Amino acid sequence: MGHPHPLQDIARFLRRLQWAALGLFLCWLLWLLAPVLSPFVLGALLGWLGDPLVDRLERAGRSRNVAVVLVFTAMSLLVVLGLLLLVPMIQGQIRTLIAALPKYQHWFIATILPWVEARTGLEITSRLDLNHLIGLVRSNWESAGGFASTLLGYMSRSGFALIGLAANIALLPVVTFFALRDWDLLVARVASLVPRDHLGTVSRLATQSSDVLGGFMRGQFLVMLILGVVYAVGLWGVGLDLGILIGIIGGLLTFVPYVGPATVLVLGVIAALVQYGDWQHVTAVLVVFGVGQLVESYWLTPKLVGDRIGLHPVAVIFAVLAGGQLFGFLGMLIALPCAAVANVLLRYAEERYTHSRLYAGQPPAIVLGEGAVVRPYPLEPEDE
Repeated sequence: MGHPHPLQDIARFLRRLQWAALGLFLCWLLWLLAPVLSPFVLGALLGWLGDPLVDRLERAGRSRNVAVVLVFTAMSLLVVLGLLLLVPMIQGQIRTLIAALPKYQHWFIATILPWVEARTGLEITSRLDLNHLIGLVRSNWESAGGFASTLLGYMSRSGFALIGLAANIALLPVVTFFALRDWDLLVARVASLVPRDHLGTVSRLATQSSDVLGGFMRGQFLVMLILGVVYAVGLWGVGLDLGILIGIIGGLLTFVPYVGPATVLVLGVIAALVQYGDWQHVTAVLVVFGVGQLVESYWLTPKLVGDRIGLHPVAVIFAVLAGGQLFGFLGMLIALPCAAVANVLLRYAEERYTHSRLYAGQPPAIVLGEGAVVRPYPLEPEDE
């Protein structure tokens, strides 16, 4: 295969430079419009999550509009029910935690510090003025509360901020409804713009990206929800005043391996020791923790998640934090879709590399005589 003409190399470089400039411009535009785009992106994500159920209802014989109304109503009822149940519950748990803080403070100073000093030989109590540290934390807490009050006061005085917040909240259900109704049309419109020579590859990559992201969001969300309920109900049944709050925190952190279960174990044991001070309740907390681990390992993860995700938890955390740092709340919303697409593209790049001449090397030639050379297998071009 002859080497391409230098002018072709220059033209190819200029085309790639144009695409890179377009990508940078789109990122800059996204950064500018991040506050406005948040309800549209969140509504599109909700529409994408609900579209498979709408398609299933359509296949069952219902029209698209009826299926959209049914799915949208069910999603709205779930959100409202969740808010009605969780908000008062979490508010009550936070009040209980604030009322129990002096008891936790006394347990830490009178039990934990002497225990650590007896086993390490360190003189922590004499070297640290704990009352001063506690006063410092309280003063910072009050300062944070004052700052929050000032910020809320500013927002209440700023009619534009309140109007923007109300507009975002009002836009979300509207965008979600239209995303559910027109999702298939939007996909078809985007597919019609793809060059015909690359339609098969783009369709395959888009399907893989949707499967990866859908598997992660749907499966892991159900795992978090079920484990949160299991931990909260179990610790509440043990008799812990903060059992529901600990269960909710553990369920939310379940997507990170070891962090969610470790949080339930550590916080549950501490709450049992502070509230009861006996090993019977600590043992009960360990039993709840063990049941949650068995349910997750042998039922939830194999059934709901399986091996179809392909997104490493560390990559998920990095994507969410990086998106939030770059684009704020909008970046956190688009972090997982971007991570799913990047994961699929990296697999495709690996597949292309392992089938390229650079990876396979030059195959041995068979000389047939009179200058004829035959390759045992054809070479694929390094670049299309």
